[in-house]
Amino acid sequence: MREVVLKIEDLCVDYGKKSILKNINVTFEKNKITAIIGPSGCGKSTFLKSLNKTVEEYGGKISGSISLNNNSIMNMPLEKLRNSIGMVFQTPVVFPFSIYKNMTFAPIYYGEKNKEKLNSIVVENLKKACLYEEVKSDLNMQASKLSGGQQQRLVIARCLTVNPEIILLDEPCSALDIKNTSHIEKMLLELKNDYTIIIVTHNLAQAKRIADYVMYMEEGTMVEMGNPDEIFNNPVDSRTKEYILYMKN
Repeated sequence: MREVVLKIEDLCVDYGKKSILKNINVTFEKNKITAIIGPSGCGKSTFLKSLNKTVEEYGGKISGSISLNNNSIMNMPLEKLRNSIGMVFQTPVVFPFSIYKNMTFAPIYYGEKNKEKLNSIVVENLKKACLYEEVKSDLNMQASKLSGGQQQRLVIARCLTVNPEIILLDEPCSALDIKNTSHIEKMLLELKNDYTIIIVTHNLAQAKRIADYVMYMEEGTMVEMGNPDEIFNNPVDSRTKEYILYMKN
């Protein structure tokens, strides 16, 4: 049965007098991966940042409706909202602490004091991020000493420590090699059993490999959305078709 977890209606985002997003209407299903594709500058990242109101911190103004499990996020406390909808950016930002302290930072902030529980959170979520076996012998190592791909997986693992319902990822593999990209794709396919995932990607092959749904954006609007086969092989809108042909050539 189709279960909608996030519903967006008439979403607009403006920066001053400049309109970035225009009347977007879309729903996202629980425990599915949705890949957002489209030309550079079409509003993909702005759309992603609007879903947990991060865009407001950059001066954006949101109008329209965003509902999480039928509850509007517009007046939801930011702490609660970002616990429910976590975000991972293109460049991983690890805290200047050990791997262990990166992983326990949020749980401790939110009041968890039990050492055994904290240890369990660290191990469980590093395993979910397919990172535990690589770092288990040195959790006290500075996180900044990890490779770029490992740092990105650590940031995703850290995001999971507050048990979000939705994970937003903004081109998480754009700076990674094939091996690390493969690690993250495998991880995301496993994580969708427990989370709803929305990922912005410029890599059409990646969208084909991991997405249940693909959303195509252009000039601040959602042009169309469907399963990968529909979008890549039989798009409804000519703009989608032209973009895909352009990217293949």
